[in-house]
Amino acid sequence: MPDVQNLEVLNPATEELVATVPAATAQDVDAAVVRAAAAQAKWAAVAPADRARLLRRFAVAVDEHIEELAQLEVREAGHVIGNARWEAGNVRDLLDFAAGGVERLSGRQIPVPGGLNVTILEPLGIVGVIAPWNFPMPIAAWGTAPALAAGNAVILKPAETTPLTALRLAELALDAGLPEGLFQVLPGAGDVAGNALVEHPGVAKIVFTGSTRVGKQIMAKCADRVKRLTLELGGKSPNIVFADADVEAAALATPMSYLDNSGQDCCARTRILVQRSVYDRFLEIVGPAVESVVVGDPADEKTQMGPLISRSQLERVRSYVPSGAGIHGTAPEGPGFWFPPTLLTDAEAASPVATEEVFGPVAVVLPFEDEADAICLANATEYGLSGSIWTRDVSRALRVSQAVQAGNLSVNSHSSVRYWTPFGGYKQSGLGRELGPDALAAFTETKNVFISTEA
Repeated sequence: MPDVQNLEVLNPATEELVATVPAATAQDVDAAVVRAAAAQAKWAAVAPADRARLLRRFAVAVDEHIEELAQLEVREAGHVIGNARWEAGNVRDLLDFAAGGVERLSGRQIPVPGGLNVTILEPLGIVGVIAPWNFPMPIAAWGTAPALAAGNAVILKPAETTPLTALRLAELALDAGLPEGLFQVLPGAGDVAGNALVEHPGVAKIVFTGSTRVGKQIMAKCADRVKRLTLELGGKSPNIVFADADVEAAALATPMSYLDNSGQDCCARTRILVQRSVYDRFLEIVGPAVESVVVGDPADEKTQMGPLISRSQLERVRSYVPSGAGIHGTAPEGPGFWFPPTLLTDAEAASPVATEEVFGPVAVVLPFEDEADAICLANATEYGLSGSIWTRDVSRALRVSQAVQAGNLSVNSHSSVRYWTPFGGYKQSGLGRELGPDALAAFTETKNVFISTEA
């Protein structure tokens, strides 16, 4: 037998080994697809009410293990404990929300001459979900919950660095009564297990969250097979503060708009655009707020920001920031992948740190002159995922919301993702939408049936 390579899961805060997990091979993917196909055929035949009931049992099982899942997330991903608890709860809520859609996944009757015309929404079959390391639990559930609810089987490949919560969720699914083989987790390398999942002819759809570079590669492979695909990719989101806004509120809300999850968030507001007339006042308020962010042990309830995920990510973030530049807070020294909260005040608008996704606790603040200038700066990036607009002028809020090229905008707040509402990006931030009331339909095929009533 060939040697099985292992994935080593490190605690980002201490660099200690948390667990060693066998890495799935292409042959493991083949076997998983066979199991999934058998399970899916039976699952699709389950009465909608019973399918919904089983998903709710899965949600209850998650709810009963929220603290366990959160502690796993702290150890494998370095998330602060409060965030980790929210993420586990979000998985529960996504399952409940998806379960509520099972019995409402209906087609339409369309008036036509000479007969009756109906549409039927049928499950795709097997869905491959490739989840990232920055939010291992909730983003895995974004694809898994609605896909299962729509009658599909799911094979989830978690990121190499964060497989533990996904494996535990699969165990809880079985405990809740979901059929064996319906929801499988295959930890493994992206270029092995992930690639095999993308290329497998038995997998009907891929849901990928990750870098734009890898997303383009997956898109090309899916195109060759005309395979359904949803992509949630990078971001470089603007935070636009107009002079008529509550500048103090906008400034105080700014640090955690890009420091949450140590900046490892596609929705992080890392391009802070402030109208020139209030620029100095904004900096006077935001500077101390950035410096006061508590960085440290993610298991400590008082910690606001933890470490980066890995040594390589730490080096990537460092490469963008000149030594001693800007406003910055403090971070622990010694073991762990630590980088301090940083706000750059002298970056050029066209510089890499201002236009590329750093994926760390680093933001730039840039002045703008007027509304047209703010919109131009906001759109001066290849990404278009999210953003914030701070103003007391409702008309301006509507104008700017329509002009900014992004899939998810928030006025006078930094909210981006709610499971009730659709989520996705413009431009190179992705393809398709996840979450919201139409989430289940994205995992179905529409079949049209015409029944003649003419003799």
